[in-house]
Amino acid sequence: MDEEPTPPVTMTTPVQFLPGVGTFRAKKFSRLGLRTAQDVLFFFPRDYERPAPPKSVDQLRDGEQASLIGVVTEVDLMSRSPGKSVFGAVVQNQTGAVRILFFNQPYRADQIKVDERVVISGTPKLSGLRMEFVHPQVTVLEADDDFPEPKILAIYALTEGVKQHDLRHLAGNVLEALGDQLHEVMPEQLRADSADALRAAGIQIEGPLDEIQTAVRQLHQPDNEESLQAARIRLVFQELLVMQLALAMRRRKLTSDLQSPPLSPTAVIDARILNRFPFELTNDQRQAIREVSQDMACQFPMNRMLQGDVGSGKTVVAVYAMMLAVANGHQAVMMAPTEVLARQHFETLGKILKDSRVRIGLLCGSISRAERAATIAATAAGEIDLLVGTQALLYGDIQFKKLGLCVIDEQHKFGVGQRVTLRSGGVDPHYLVMSATPIPRSMAMTLFGDVELSTLREKPPGRATVNTYLAHDGWKERWWSFVRDRLKEGRQAFVVAPRVVPVTKTELSDSEEEEGEDISSVQTVFEQLKTGVLSDFRIGLLHGRMTAEEKLATMQAFASGAIDVLVSTTVIEVGIDVPNATVMTILGAERFGLAQLHQLRGRISRGSHVGYVCVFSDGDSPPSENERLSLFEKTNDGFELAEADFEMRGPGDLLGRKQSGMAPLRIADPRRDIEILRVARQIAQAMIEVDPELEDAELQDLKTQVMRRYGKRLDLGDVA
Repeated sequence: MDEEPTPPVTMTTPVQFLPGVGTFRAKKFSRLGLRTAQDVLFFFPRDYERPAPPKSVDQLRDGEQASLIGVVTEVDLMSRSPGKSVFGAVVQNQTGAVRILFFNQPYRADQIKVDERVVISGTPKLSGLRMEFVHPQVTVLEADDDFPEPKILAIYALTEGVKQHDLRHLAGNVLEALGDQLHEVMPEQLRADSADALRAAGIQIEGPLDEIQTAVRQLHQPDNEESLQAARIRLVFQELLVMQLALAMRRRKLTSDLQSPPLSPTAVIDARILNRFPFELTNDQRQAIREVSQDMACQFPMNRMLQGDVGSGKTVVAVYAMMLAVANGHQAVMMAPTEVLARQHFETLGKILKDSRVRIGLLCGSISRAERAATIAATAAGEIDLLVGTQALLYGDIQFKKLGLCVIDEQHKFGVGQRVTLRSGGVDPHYLVMSATPIPRSMAMTLFGDVELSTLREKPPGRATVNTYLAHDGWKERWWSFVRDRLKEGRQAFVVAPRVVPVTKTELSDSEEEEGEDISSVQTVFEQLKTGVLSDFRIGLLHGRMTAEEKLATMQAFASGAIDVLVSTTVIEVGIDVPNATVMTILGAERFGLAQLHQLRGRISRGSHVGYVCVFSDGDSPPSENERLSLFEKTNDGFELAEADFEMRGPGDLLGRKQSGMAPLRIADPRRDIEILRVARQIAQAMIEVDPELEDAELQDLKTQVMRRYGKRLDLGDVA
């Protein structure tokens, strides 16, 4: 009986049916996301093993990688027993001799024989008077072979039970079967024009961008360094171009398909609003207000992000925008991530608009049903001009009579879906989001390519400096004495700890248990301070497990001066404004990110008094040995810290779908590929300006890729 022919490999062939895989190995590959042949093709190497440079024996240096060619003059195998063998050989050429050793690899005796010409590559070590290679790569040459061209080997991400050889072999098999079947989505002219633009930006590339078949093959099995770099540029550019096309299409949709009320800032309105502020605005604030005003005067929705360092005065710009909406006969809504911050905004608006005819409403979780119903009814009737609230604004049947502006404070605290909810309804309001976490330029172009960006760097006049110190346990007595002195002067203090309750033995990881680590908790610190070094002062406790009413009461007591010291978790990081609080102690600081630490520090730079932050870490390592904490001590610039944080953490967290709505990148890295990103953005915007819906016949495959990857995420369905 004839055997059935093996079906041909296609892009959708399951990995288990690829040559040499099977069900058992396929399960291991699936842990890497490799389920089909196409997955294998686009499972790109994370790095490469470069061949060692060829050297003569007298050029070898202890610990430096090298390759050399020579003749085997001696071999010696001690014991063929598995687990006990040592195979050695001497390789000699006209510049000298070296020894090579292999432990527990007795089969080497059948591969490496006397008088054979070999190339060895590895890291030599000086042993006695002779250099020695342990487990080098060995290639046996034919008699007339020249020194072979050394190969660059791909290094893939691994999982348990999968070795580099397994993935290299799998990728090779799939490339052989499908490498020539990859479909090109970038027309020849686009590849040529893109290469010209990349060269103009200083990126070294010869000729047009590689065809997709060449690029994918060279990325897995590069012929040399030049072909590898050309392949990488092609694939990075394509990935970023697809993203930027999606963002450009979304931006066009927002500026053409949607209609919003034009809210013009006349000279009279502008003067009337500015007169409400009892202080001089910074140049950055004035520039941001101009940008916001220009956007709101248009008939399509403003889609602007206002980013600024802590204490830079973003709320002033937001208040101006809200008052501009009201002055033009429309309502505005402002959503904050916490009730404490929502109430703070409500009170700020009340002070600025005191004695005005502007009506302000508050909607948050702790208000009664009757108050909520009354506020909702007044909003629907147009009797409330400015509505401030928390996520409670997203739930229930809240209708606006004439909504003109949505302001989202601390945009990173809300998911994409939550932000979109505020935009739905019978009208398309203007949209302003604020972030006190500065966004690196590469991230802004990657995640917010459809959003205009305003930036505040200046601090309002009168803000005092903040001094930051990294301390070890030996400082604690002196530090608490310093804190007591500041409290006696009438100032207030924060004490921040990473956990709510103490860690039990069973909650500690193995490493923590072995080190005997004691993780700071607010409850423990609260009890220690209340009965110890700060027993003479009024101490409050604040953390996320408290009810909204308890948190609000505690914050109000601290703001009014009824509490001297507030022991808290990071619930204070966003927007808490108590100018009299000038001292902060951060415990377990290594457990916080750079951006989070900077946000915490921002709580004590709100007034005219000099601020002081002292950082302690849990465990035995002093804070000064932590790179993040050392950088935190050296700079108060949130933008510099944001760039450093991005460099340390990578794009993974920032590109997560939870916040950005964007698909993760396969090969591009916005940090490293910032110049390619700029070119991709320019070309994408130019393409959409000429052909808004990518209707050109040659661009249909590229458009399909854009829609498949980003259509649902960016709500581009109607564009297609």
